[in-house]
Amino acid sequence: MSATQAPRFLIVVVGPTAVGKTDLCVRLAQHFGTEIISADSRQFYQEMSIGTAKPTLEEQQGIRHHFVDSHPIAEVYNAGAYEQDVLALLGKLFQQHEAVILTGGSGLYVRAVTDGMDEMPETDTAVRESLTTLYQQEGLQPLLVQLQQLDPAYYERVDKANPQRVIRALEVCLSSGQPYSDFRKSEARERPFHIIKIGLNRDRQELYERIDRRMDLMLEQGLLEEAKALYPYRAHNALQTVGYKEIFDFLEGQYDWAEAVRLLKRNSRRYAKRQLTWFHKHGDYTWFHPEQWDEMLTFIGEQMGQARQV
Repeated sequence: MSATQAPRFLIVVVGPTAVGKTDLCVRLAQHFGTEIISADSRQFYQEMSIGTAKPTLEEQQGIRHHFVDSHPIAEVYNAGAYEQDVLALLGKLFQQHEAVILTGGSGLYVRAVTDGMDEMPETDTAVRESLTTLYQQEGLQPLLVQLQQLDPAYYERVDKANPQRVIRALEVCLSSGQPYSDFRKSEARERPFHIIKIGLNRDRQELYERIDRRMDLMLEQGLLEEAKALYPYRAHNALQTVGYKEIFDFLEGQYDWAEAVRLLKRNSRRYAKRQLTWFHKHGDYTWFHPEQWDEMLTFIGEQMGQARQV
């Protein structure tokens, strides 16, 4: 950033599913007269709406949301491509706005923008497809055994309940012949803008009740029908996740509907817990309850003031 250019700010708002990110970020965007970039790796896909709690046009309240409904489900899109696309978009938005808001619960995609992605080797799509098939047929355990053999260092660190992370690591190991951890340098890149990091959280019981209500609403809105339409794409990385996988298993006769609903809620609560663990581990976020509006504005103002004085 040149000495004569006024500083620009990326306000990053993260938090677990159902915590209230959408409403808070729309309010922030209205306050700062700016736009929102989604960092939810499932809301990109046009065919995935109900199960991703994608903000409706009414909920967006006229605020421009980028990377919502931006890609068809058949297209392969990853965090590395997202990093490049968002940086290019920010270059344009910062010509019009002092601040832009980035929000979502997909930690890897947020980190791609704030810190940059490690350079990864080209991988063989056939390898990913075979790993995904193995996961669908036999579950995560055989993949974890394989990862422990090929990359014991990353095995110790990986979220062992997250099939996307495990499959991605194995994909790199098998395609490159080297451990996945060899490519993970974790060196944050310099960005030509200031980053203000906010985390949202609620009392656990309050959050879990909101998650249960959200799942009931999704089912009322037609989540089962949406999942049926997406069933042919069930091997897609974005669909190896809470909200769809439980219904796919129901459609395949693995359990009855009552059990599917129970698992939807339980696994959504567990997902929220993993999200919180990720954001506490990766990145120095300052945490607020979503209703602490004045405190958040004070914090953002202080961060901006300090940057302007540099």
